[in-house]
Amino acid sequence: EVHLVESGGGLVQAGGSLRLSCVVSGSTFDDYVIGWFRQAPGKEREGVSCIKSSGGTTYYADSVKGRFTISSDNAKNTVYLQMNSLKPEDTAVYACAASKYELGLIQTWYDDWGQGTQVTVSS
Repeated sequence: EVHLVESGGGLVQAGGSLRLSCVVSGSTFDDYVIGWFRQAPGKEREGVSCIKSSGGTTYYADSVKGRFTISSDNAKNTVYLQMNSLKPEDTAVYACAASKYELGLIQTWYDDWGQGTQVTVSS
């Protein structure tokens, strides 16, 4: 099965930046869509962004367009989420996940999930 490990979370002031990493192992990286999701306390999990490892096609939730950038390094089997202009409402646990299906943020498409990394943005 696919194993995913996130890193890069932390504490940052509003307007600051963080870069999250997701290292993927255990399967053929080129066959997967890798997505980033987040869940804040008391809220449901929501999709943030995803990327198709073959070709690099990307998709973003409206709430992060223009601020976040997803990218992949296939040689390292790693997906990154560069987060700029962070807002307090971005505070959440961020997790990456792997899908064998279409590019998109439908959560049922994702079978394997990482442990999550905390991002906290202060105002």
